[in-house]
Amino acid sequence: MLICVSFFIMNYEQTVEAAEFIKSKYSKEINAAVVLGSGLGAFADEVENAVTIPYEEIPHFSRSTVEGHAGRLVLGEVEGVSVVVQKGRFHYYEGYEINQVVFPVRMFGVLGIKNLILTNAAGSTNTDFAQGSLMLIRDHINLTGINPLRGENDERFGVRFPDMTEIYALDYQEIVLKEAKKMAQEKAERNEAKTNQKQAVDYFLRRGVYCGLTGPSYETPAEIRMLRLLGTDALGMSTVAEAIAARHIGMKVIGISCITNMAAGISGDVIHHDEVMETGAKVAATFKELLRRVIVKLD
Repeated sequence: MLICVSFFIMNYEQTVEAAEFIKSKYSKEINAAVVLGSGLGAFADEVENAVTIPYEEIPHFSRSTVEGHAGRLVLGEVEGVSVVVQKGRFHYYEGYEINQVVFPVRMFGVLGIKNLILTNAAGSTNTDFAQGSLMLIRDHINLTGINPLRGENDERFGVRFPDMTEIYALDYQEIVLKEAKKMAQEKAERNEAKTNQKQAVDYFLRRGVYCGLTGPSYETPAEIRMLRLLGTDALGMSTVAEAIAARHIGMKVIGISCITNMAAGISGDVIHHDEVMETGAKVAATFKELLRRVIVKLD
């Protein structure tokens, strides 16, 4: 027990040390943090007056080892709103402990950042979701068997038993949906499309349940059939631990998945990580525009 307490106290002090380092590089108050998933790193290039910090320079930060995760923290502005963008995350399957995975999110909380946008590349278990579309996460199912809050609780991070009823903020979900609807309408008008408005919006952005798994292997067709019965719409190997840690420390969370492929056994195709990267590149413009619009609407 004493060892566990010592670890968590040391973890908090390390978080403060990392936060103070960031403040020394960027002194402005930051309104929102954005974590970019596989193939979605191009949004970091939208940040103006950017200060870029490689992860290896930040005290106690881990290193990104997966293709599509550049390993840099980018601080600056999006239409005058101060943001920090995590260009590349850490995954449990890379061999990191769960506290290392959520360390950046906790650092954001210690910095006083109240808004967090988590993005990821996901496989779809819902046949109504098209490859290349976006899914707004309304809730998640944690099937990783891991919780970042396990162990002695440090009250400086948050309470022992945090409520997860609204882990993805409902009022922020409405902001995302409203902006997506505007974008879909504008696109339809530009293309002079005679598409039903609801159909256009549904294709552009759907709302669904994300399932978190550990990876790194993709799921089997039998596992996908089980997950569909559980009510999942998309799945991936990130996000849930970060969302839990963010709510624990009092942040409001938005989750957005880029549907990069259909899950195993649905389309009959073999799943490749290259496909994930390619799809992320194809939707980059739409994804960046949606994030930009949402960020300026947050409290």
